[in-house]
Amino acid sequence: MRSTDHVRRRLTAVLALAMAATGATVLAPAPAVAAPVPQAPVLRAPGDERDDEGGTDNLRKQLDAASRGFLEAQEALAASKKKQAELAAHLKTVEAELATRSASVGEIADQAYRVGRVGPLQVILNAGSPSGFLDKASTLQAVAVREDRTIRALQQTRTAEQQAKTAIELEIRNQQKQVDTMAARKKQAENALKAAQVGGDAADAPSGGSSGGSSRAASFSGSSGSCSANDPTTSGCITPRTLHALKQAQNAGFKRFVSCFRSGGGGEHPKGRACDFAAQKNGFGGVASGGDKTYGTNLANYYINNASRLGVLYVIWFKRIWLPSSGWRAYSRGNGDPSSDHTNHVHLSMR
Repeated sequence: MRSTDHVRRRLTAVLALAMAATGATVLAPAPAVAAPVPQAPVLRAPGDERDDEGGTDNLRKQLDAASRGFLEAQEALAASKKKQAELAAHLKTVEAELATRSASVGEIADQAYRVGRVGPLQVILNAGSPSGFLDKASTLQAVAVREDRTIRALQQTRTAEQQAKTAIELEIRNQQKQVDTMAARKKQAENALKAAQVGGDAADAPSGGSSGGSSRAASFSGSSGSCSANDPTTSGCITPRTLHALKQAQNAGFKRFVSCFRSGGGGEHPKGRACDFAAQKNGFGGVASGGDKTYGTNLANYYINNASRLGVLYVIWFKRIWLPSSGWRAYSRGNGDPSSDHTNHVHLSMR
């Protein structure tokens, strides 16, 4: 056995010397490796840079403009309807006053018809003495003043009625303009979704949750403001309106992990106008299912049902986007992962 090993060692040494003399190298056998396949670059149009929120910066800008325009027109419509109601109530009061004043003028006219209008000559003829003449003249002046005041008041009331009617007609025209603007903004949002190839077709609300209508949020008073409030979910900032919406949801029982401010990327996060609400208890994970999906659906519905009071711009959840102009629409421009597909968190954007 030793002789055999000894022979092998000598043969190995001789072989090594021979290889060294010729400049050759001995390599250990290695498994075959396939050549790397070059990855084709992803070509996108300008403004089509997608981030981890899914969609594009250009798409979000269009949705932002459409949603804001719709909400502004909606608020103007509500204000116009309120003004119309106030004008209608004022017109009703004016018409009642007009009826009263018309009746008063009618009484004066009837009296003048029956007894004749009191004139200066009649006063002189009926005056038995200088003192009586003065009394009659005073009566004549009082009647003239009363008639003049009543007729002038009637004319003013009629003018006020015409002005109120004109104002109501103007408000009705304004309302129609606002309705047309809302319709145009709705179409703009839908076209933006279709142009971005995210579907844009009407979609049912995500199933598995309740409407959330039992939890009514307190209305936010004041302007949205800048990114000036401390974000309790990060070390960044959010707007006062976003902070209010966050607290209202937490007060309603939605207390799972939340992340709002984010310095990078597009959309509303860097502006402090957006928050991501994890569906799972332990933070952002895989695709939500079961009770986690129900939690996300309930949260999405909570913000939708309180959109006007809180100032919600739009909500994204489970490959759907809710817009104030058109309700739920298909939204499938994510990158194929739970975060950009919004299947593990509810995205909230604020005005």
